[in-house]
Formats: sequence, structure tokens, C-alpha cells
Amino acid sequence: MPLMLWLIPALPLLGAIINLLVGRRLPRALSSWLAVAFMAAAFGVAVSAVANLVALPPEERVLRETLYEWIGVGVGANSFSVNVAFWLDPLSAVMILVVTGVGTLIHMYAVGYMEHEKDYARFFFAMNLFAFAMLMLVLADNYLLMFLGWEGVGVCSYLLIGFWYDRDNLAVGTDEKFLSPRSSATKAFVVNRIGDFGFTLGIILMFWTFGSLSFAEVFPKAEEMFQIGAPVITVMTLLLFLGATGKSAQIPLFIWLPDAMAGPTPVSALIHAATMVTAGVYMVARSHVLYSLAPTTLTVVAIIGVLTAFIAATIALVQNDLKRVLAYSTVSQLGYMFFALGVGAFGAGIFHLMTHAFFKALLFLGAGAVMHAMNDMIDMRRLGGLRKVMPITFWTFLIGAFALSGFPLFSGFFSKDEILTAGFTSGNIVLWVVGVLTALLTAFYTVRAVILTFGGKPRWKEGEVVHAQDEHAAHGHGERGLHPHEASPVMTIPLMVLALGALFAGYVGLPSVLGANLFGQFLEPVFREPAVEISPTLEWTLIGISTAAALIGIFIALRFYLGDRETPQRLTRYYPWLYRLWSNKYWVDQIYDYVIARPGRWLANAFWTDVDGKIINGAADGLGRAFRNVGQALRSLQDGYARGYALAMLIGIVVVIAIVIMRP
Repeated sequence: MPLMLWLIPALPLLGAIINLLVGRRLPRALSSWLAVAFMAAAFGVAVSAVANLVALPPEERVLRETLYEWIGVGVGANSFSVNVAFWLDPLSAVMILVVTGVGTLIHMYAVGYMEHEKDYARFFFAMNLFAFAMLMLVLADNYLLMFLGWEGVGVCSYLLIGFWYDRDNLAVGTDEKFLSPRSSATKAFVVNRIGDFGFTLGIILMFWTFGSLSFAEVFPKAEEMFQIGAPVITVMTLLLFLGATGKSAQIPLFIWLPDAMAGPTPVSALIHAATMVTAGVYMVARSHVLYSLAPTTLTVVAIIGVLTAFIAATIALVQNDLKRVLAYSTVSQLGYMFFALGVGAFGAGIFHLMTHAFFKALLFLGAGAVMHAMNDMIDMRRLGGLRKVMPITFWTFLIGAFALSGFPLFSGFFSKDEILTAGFTSGNIVLWVVGVLTALLTAFYTVRAVILTFGGKPRWKEGEVVHAQDEHAAHGHGERGLHPHEASPVMTIPLMVLALGALFAGYVGLPSVLGANLFGQFLEPVFREPAVEISPTLEWTLIGISTAAALIGIFIALRFYLGDRETPQRLTRYYPWLYRLWSNKYWVDQIYDYVIARPGRWLANAFWTDVDGKIINGAADGLGRAFRNVGQALRSLQDGYARGYALAMLIGIVVVIAIVIMRP
């Protein structure tokens, strides 16, 4: 039976093509449900392929499928060949199940969320295309094909973040100023180009070093040719990691992700949970053979990951926009994943990627349900009391919040505890302490968001008119009175399914004192991580510390915000200097503006005025004037009189005769 791996990315691509060509002519329901159907079909094929993979012995769990030769240059030792080929092993199996499974639920949710949009065909075209690009990325058997998917998700993110390109500001019902969708899309695209430049250089260096970009050739050659700490491998992995910092929003390239909230909420869920931001984590995990040979790079990865996790968590503490709280939470959780990769716990990083996909998609879709019910109003200071009018959204959101907080027995608890345990046992005690503190902050801002959004008394009034930023806001309804209500089943069913994942997905990776780590065993043939033996006492102690961090964060949030109706932002009262620091996001955007953007604009203007305007244009104009003057001078020789031509002929004849006579 053929593998048919190519069908997994091909099905979303087919859905994208149909919506691109005829989507606007189709009924709205048919266009949107076609996109869902193609994603669901891709999930079905992915499940079948993974079942075939699991049926093999663990040491043989690699399936490859080559479609055709993509690039073939040269012959013999100087040849270069790249195939369009797919590589399915336990790592890519996890990724395709996450992308297609969670992606299908997000597509289904989007049918209800985007029901009032006129350009729905363009939206579902870009959503399906996004899934296709991500599936190409995670199934590729070489770095060049991976790079094709890598750039594809970047282009699709630009299309989706800027979907509402005709709107100026989507911060409905708030006094905060955010970038417009088109500016946010441009920012994401430009920042990612910086990381992609490093990724490109890393791939070029890889080909220069190994003469190939195929996983099956690069990884064995790396282990044969180089010792641990080889400079060329260190440089190569650092360049690849620069690409990961862009796609996965790590310091210093994390600034694009919070502004990506300008896109529709299903886009936010797709980017943050199932696709784009996990690309960098996957790429580093896929390249674990190279990174294992570069301990310096691994140290950099761990430090960047922990710093990103901590800094993003502190910024999330003071955000008033619910989606931005979740956005900075994504940045922080991605930092946790890189922390795991940096300490060599590649399986733990992918485990957290998997659990994070469930609870973060759930939280974003829950926030979207709130926006849908509140005419796009997302400022938590103006919400409250929604648990009674939106019970399904509340309970599912609460489950996602507990999973994100690391509350015991929820999925995020198991994956986060495994990362912290790996950090401690690797000897990175300082980084482990920062990770524990970040866990406390995560629980604090997550519960704060739940209380301000769903708890207490309503800070809105029934029938209150929401003043939209433009006539297109509030899902195309302009200004209308508030009548909060539960979302339709097409939106709540995905919430309930994702809530089950947020509850139970962590049980496939239990710590050793509680049972078998089935997830780690599944990934073991890929990473070949040496087992770290720790005593049950130490493991229980570490579990207790991570649990205490989550519970303390929850307790402080309850202490600060529960029952407080007048001042939802309590940090402004108790710690104003911290509030200024965190609400201004450490002034990172301002630093970029002063150090990079403004000098760049000045250089561009200077080039335009002086170099281009005066030198280049001046040289071109001067050359034109010179030829014009020469032409004017030659014109005088063509005056149209026969005597002038006869004289010119006579002079020419005399000159020729003189040359002939004088020649020796």
C-alpha cells in the first residue's frame, strides 16, 4: 500500500486553490466548509500514516516518500540534487497531527466567527494555504524544501494578519493605540526577514560543508566529520537559531508577535498554537544532531529561551487587551520550549509544544468568542461577569487557563514540569530558578485574565453602544448595542474538544514517579536522549516546587483581583514603576525605532536626496546633455546644401590620397 504522504499537504492546497479560483462564486457555507473538509481529510490521512509508522519496530520508524527530483545540477562529485520528498518519523508525526488536528478545529470555529465577513473566500484560501506551507515544512526531508515551507508560512502570515487591510485600528472599546492590520502584517514580514536571512546563511554554510541538504546525508556526515564544539558547526547552528528567533518570536525578534493580534482571532489561534511560531522549535529539534555537536549554541538557546519566557511573562502581567495577554503568553511558552531544547531535553520541548497547541488554541478561540459576543470589545477593564451569559466559553477557557498556569493534573503541568526537571538535572540552576519564577508569573497573569473577563460583576451595560473604530468593525455591524450571548455550536464544539486536550493530553508524558512517559518513548528513536536517573525524592521535590509556583501565582492573582470592582489594574496602585516598565514593554519598540528605524529612514532619505537625486540622476542628466550637445554639433554638418556635401567629399578624398602617398 503506497504511503501517500504527499496527500497530507496536497489536500489543504487543493482547498486553497478552489477558494482562490471559484470561492467567491460559491455559496458562503460551501466555500467555508470545503476548507474545513480538506483540513479534516488531511487529518485523516495523517492519522493513517502515523498508524503505519507506529506499526513498525521503534528502531525502524522512518518512512520516506520521494515524488520527483526538484533540482539537479552537475555530475559526479560536483553534483547537487534536491528532491521533493517527505520524511515521516515520530517527530514529524507529532507535528502533522498537531497541525492538521488543531488546524481543523480552528477552521471549523472560523466558519462561525467569520460568518459576517464579505471576503470569506479570501480568508479560507489563506488559511488552507497556511496549513499547506506548514505541512510542507514539517514533512520535508531536506532543508531546502523545509525552507520553502518556512517562507510559505511567512507569506501566509502576512496575508492573514493583514486580512482587514482596510481598517485602521482594531482595539475596539479601549483607549490603547495599536498598529493597524496592514502595519502589523508589514512588521511581522520585515522582522521575520531578518531571521530568515540568518537561516539562509546557515543553509548555505551547511551545503558548503556537507555538499548536501538532505537530513539522511547531513546528520551522519556531521557526526563523522566533526568533534563536539567544532567552530563551523557552532556558526552553522547559531545562524539556524537566528532564523528560529524570528519565526518563534524570541529575543531580540519577538516584537512582531503581539502586533499579529490585528488579524482575525482564528488567525491568532492558528499562528500561535498550530503553525508558524512552532516552526522554529521544530527546526531546532529536527537539527538536534547538529546542536548536540555545538554546546555553545545550546547554551545560547537555553539563555535566550529563559530570558524570553521571563520578559514576556512580565509584560503580560499588565496588558489590558485579552488577546495581547495570550500573545505574550505564547512568546513566554515558546521560551520554555527553547529552554528545554537548550538543555538537551528535545523530547520535553516537543511535549510542551504539543500540550501548548491544545490549551493555547483553546484560549485564543475563547477570547474570540468573547469578542464575538461583545462586538469586538476585548479590553478586560470593560468586561467582567461573562461567566453567567457565556457558561461554555467560561468553563472551557478556565480549563485552558489552568493548563497554561501549570495547575496540577492539567496538560501544561506535566509538560512544564518535565522542562523544569530537565533544567535542574542539567545543572543550569540559575536558569531553572528563572523558569520557576516565570511559572509563578504565568499563573498570576492567566488567572488575572480569567477574573477580569469572566468574574465579578459586569463592567458593561446591556444595550450599551460600542463605538467601533470604523464602519467595518464589530464584525461588519458598525455600532450596535451590547447583548452578550453564548457562541453558536460551530464555535463552542471546537472549544469543548480542545478543552479535552487541555485536560488529558499531558497524561501521555507522565513523570517517572507517576507512570510511564509514553510520549518520550515514542520520540526516543529520533533524539536518542540518554536517560537521566534521579531519585524519587528529588523528582517529587521538583514536582512540588513547580506546583507551589503555580499555586502561589494563582493565590496572588485571587488576592489582587477577586472582588475588586473599581481598579482592575492593581499594579498601577502598588508598583507604579514596575507598571511603567512592563506596560512600555521595556521600551524595546522605542529602542528599535531610535537605533534602527529612524537612522534607516534618515539614510534612505539621504540616499534619495543626495546619492540618487544629485549623483546618479546628475550623472544620467549630464550624460544626456553631453550626447545632446554632440548631436547639435554634428547637426551642423548636415545642412542640406549640395555644396557642403561636395566640399566634405573633396576633403575626404584629399585626406585619403595623402594617407596613401605618405604610407611607407
